[in-house]
Amino acid sequence: MLKAFENGADGVMVMGCLEGNCHFVNGNFRARARLARVSRILETIGIGAERIRMFNLSAGEGARFAAFVSEFAAEVQQLGPSPINVARQEAAKIPTGEIRV
Repeated sequence: MLKAFENGADGVMVMGCLEGNCHFVNGNFRARARLARVSRILETIGIGAERIRMFNLSAGEGARFAAFVSEFAAEVQQLGPSPINVARQEAAKIPTGEIRV
């Protein structure tokens, strides 16, 4: 999840099975625990936990999936670029060899 932000994502969605109904038994619970840890890290480093979200649904809920994607995409768009991307854009404006103090 952190790698996605490192690679330029402004937001990350994690999709999991319905709780208590996962082929991998505890996979969705483990994913939620990981997401909680990543959320705390994002808050600590100033990116914001609101840029990551987990949704649970079954494979047959295409309309619900589309609604989750639309909702989250709108929220991330409203947040604007990730602070990582803003910093990269600012760094790109500095000509090579120039030192800023």
